[in-house]
Amino acid sequence: MLIRSWDRGDEDEWRAWLAQGRDFGLLAANGGPDEGPVLVPTHFLLDAGRGEILLHLAAPNPLLAAVRADPNVTLAVTDDYAFAPGHWRGAPGTPTSYYASVHFHCTAEIVESAAGKAEILNRQLAHFQPETPEVRVVPGADELARQLPGLRGLRLTVREVRAKFKFDDKKPAEAQHAIAERLAERAAGPGRGRDHYAGARAELLRRHQRRTAAVGAGD
Repeated sequence: MLIRSWDRGDEDEWRAWLAQGRDFGLLAANGGPDEGPVLVPTHFLLDAGRGEILLHLAAPNPLLAAVRADPNVTLAVTDDYAFAPGHWRGAPGTPTSYYASVHFHCTAEIVESAAGKAEILNRQLAHFQPETPEVRVVPGADELARQLPGLRGLRLTVREVRAKFKFDDKKPAEAQHAIAERLAERAAGPGRGRDHYAGARAELLRRHQRRTAAVGAGD
């Protein structure tokens, strides 16, 4: 992912962005020489304190074979994307895409033991299904546990995080506010992608406010 100096996201920024409820991404692993990359859409649990990401997959998932061959993987989370027509952006009228994307470059470990898989599943249940604390996996004790042989856990140790917030940060304030109005019109109008236009507008304005505050603090 190409990251320009003006659209790079720092750690506080990407952590806050993910904490808004973004816990679904695209996990990529290197396949064999005749297979190409393997991509899997998946929910995940980020443990920022330990610098790891937890998830589980079905045992036949081809990504697991790819991890056994090469444990280097990347998890990408992308949201708040919108198309920006060229006439929104002034001369020379070049269209672009707005989006936020966080990439975790990790080393993956496959968790095979029943106890290890149960731990991952229970931590995911506590995160994704907090309203049912009584639903937990106990190896050998219940219906959920009987499904453990068909699953594999994945523990990803994060080596590097790269974050990009691409929202025309190089544009002057008046141009950004004009684009924000265009995004608001798309968000309120008919057609598909209204939520994405609203999200892109919110990120554009947030980045602008953040940059303005940083400049003010330096005065």
